[in-house]
Amino acid sequence: MDMSERTAGDVTARYTEAEGERRLSFDREGRHATVAQNIEGYAMLMVRADGDELERYYGFDMALDHVAELLGVGVDDLPVPEPAEDMGM
Repeated sequence: MDMSERTAGDVTARYTEAEGERRLSFDREGRHATVAQNIEGYAMLMVRADGDELERYYGFDMALDHVAELLGVGVDDLPVPEPAEDMGM
């Protein structure tokens, strides 16, 4: 399992590759949200909160915008580990 982590302010991001997916998970003050994509890197991005899929997006920026809203921060406050920077179509 590959993993990378970044923290900015009170938001921690963890990038992992496991179980056929690339996952970028964010934690802030007990709130969690994840952007997931298949391991091959071509497919819509799924935004999940507490394990439930909420929405699918083609663009990484749109998925991050949704995550920021779920966590109550600005999208620029989300730290993105380098291995996750190419997620999206």
